[in-house]
Amino acid sequence: MSEHPKPEILNARWVAHSRLFHVEEQRLRFSNGVERTYERLNPGFHGAVMVVAVNAEERLLLVREYGGGIGDYYLSFPKGALHAEESVLDAANRELMEETGFGAHELEVLSEMALSPSYMGNRITVVLARNLFEKKLPGDEPEPLEVCWYGFEELLALQASGDLQEGYAVAALFLVRERMRTDSGG
Repeated sequence: MSEHPKPEILNARWVAHSRLFHVEEQRLRFSNGVERTYERLNPGFHGAVMVVAVNAEERLLLVREYGGGIGDYYLSFPKGALHAEESVLDAANRELMEETGFGAHELEVLSEMALSPSYMGNRITVVLARNLFEKKLPGDEPEPLEVCWYGFEELLALQASGDLQEGYAVAALFLVRERMRTDSGG
């Protein structure tokens, strides 16, 4: 973390709200005296998780779902918002069961990431899930998600071709690959 002093918040106010986002305007004064107004999107939830589930054959579990932001279907790892008072690992296992029909006996937090820290307050925690078992929970998706299994090399090819384009998912793929290399001593 930087030892640079954070700007002083002179004023903050909410300027817009939706079901998913809150837009906040902040007037800041930086340590050099410069004042600037920033707007940022803040999520309307308690955090989020992304689950990278790996089976015994080292194949990764992904889902294909509709993304309103891009207006098309996209490939990603299971993910979702934490419920109030829910731990990250409990949320990860719940989302995995809701979206894929699998749960995990082993869950490990790998990292927390921010996608666009210059104007978004959203963060997601990447969780590695192993020792999978079948268990389906009802979810909140509007339609059944397509569940897909891929090896690391296949996913790298999918990323290069543009089929795997979500930034969080691509970063999570590399985090898990490095973690598994460390586990295998390579």
